Amino acid sequence: MKSAFSQQPTIAAIATAIVSQQGSVGIVRLSGATAIEIAQQLFVAAGKQVWESHRVLYGHIRHPQTGTVIDEALLLMMLAPRSYTREDVVEFHCHGGNICVQQVLQLCLAAGANLAQPGDFTLRAFLNGRIDLTQAESISELVGARSTAAASAALAGLQGKLRKPIQQVRDRALDILAEIEAQIDFADDLPPMNVPGICGQIDELSQTLAAILATADRGELLRTGLKIAIVGHPNVGKSSLLNALSRTDRAIVTDLPGTTRDVVESNLVIGGIPIQVLDTAGIRETVDRVEQIGVARSKTAAQQADLVILTIDGQRGWTDAEMEIYQQVQAKSLILVINKMDLVTELPGLPPDLQHQPVVALSALSQEGIDRLEAKIIEIAQAGSIGAANLDLAINQRQAAALTQANAALARVQETIAGDLPWDFWTIDLRAAIKSLGEVTGEELVESVLDRIFSRFCIGK
Repeated sequence: MKSAFSQQPTIAAIATAIVSQQGSVGIVRLSGATAIEIAQQLFVAAGKQVWESHRVLYGHIRHPQTGTVIDEALLLMMLAPRSYTREDVVEFHCHGGNICVQQVLQLCLAAGANLAQPGDFTLRAFLNGRIDLTQAESISELVGARSTAAASAALAGLQGKLRKPIQQVRDRALDILAEIEAQIDFADDLPPMNVPGICGQIDELSQTLAAILATADRGELLRTGLKIAIVGHPNVGKSSLLNALSRTDRAIVTDLPGTTRDVVESNLVIGGIPIQVLDTAGIRETVDRVEQIGVARSKTAAQQADLVILTIDGQRGWTDAEMEIYQQVQAKSLILVINKMDLVTELPGLPPDLQHQPVVALSALSQEGIDRLEAKIIEIAQAGSIGAANLDLAINQRQAAALTQANAALARVQETIAGDLPWDFWTIDLRAAIKSLGEVTGEELVESVLDRIFSRFCIGK
């Protein structure tokens, strides 16, 4: 695959987000055998600057036929193999905005470059052996990180903290396979095989994989975040609670019940976890058609949420209206919030069958107790996902599927050994485990899988 790929044409793409009047610099990136040649056609360096690797040149980008100046720019050359793709790479650092970078890109394409597809640059880095597949996926996750915790997990993967343990497990599995096959071929010339020792080694490998697999839920949480729906009777302070959590006046707050007619969304980060908080319309019977639609959407939001915050008015206490709402959402992870505690002197009573639910008393208006609510949210999230492992990495769904298959194959090896089957049978599932482990790092992958992975990247990366 690598030798075939080396014959591929030079690719070009805009490598920075381009927003009119909001970007000061735009970068056009080239990678491939003719990248330098194309750069020399388009870029005129001022004075007697030396064209050499990892040196920034100042000059102008000109149309090669008309000589028209397109932009005043910087040029950076990175010659193979000291580049992101291990090919010759050139970057034009132009003025930001839409026009300049688009013109420069079109000149690169006219000079013979092909427009890069999503993930093409990182794909070449992978195929040329600069990074493995776990690191390539971490690059995409780092670019799309929605919190510092997600970025840290992606950076750990980029630094090889996932690749190294997976590679170690695979290498040890290969050693075990080699030992078994040697016994099959040269049993008469070798000492007896230490079967308990092999079982112990396989058990250690399974434990390592189990520890890594335990980070899958954490990875999913960091990537997709937590969806929280704030529900309750009208005028209990749901909108005030949303504003307190987001530290903004995101939702309109009045003393009139039914002010919120639709689901209001706010995105924030709590404890390193991306949170999508939904302030819903007060759930009650109404003849107002618009409010009926809002109530229906509130119920839908509650059903789709990962966590429901059932808000209660501390002055009014628990009523039949709250019980009706509770019966609709009790199957969900739930926090009972008793609001408006700045107006009361003691907590209102709750029905006995709610004593097991977490309760947070607060005042959304004064923000007293909001920190306790945030802590409870993180506690619930950790109990379900993050607390499953204390590693500083987080695998994705593809990696989790491959590692699950590998661990299942190792379990079958143990069953085969326990069943006293011939050695040849041991190797079948051991090979399956090795293949699945190779799929994680990219040593055992078909082209269609690579296409699916890199198609999720942004263009220019």
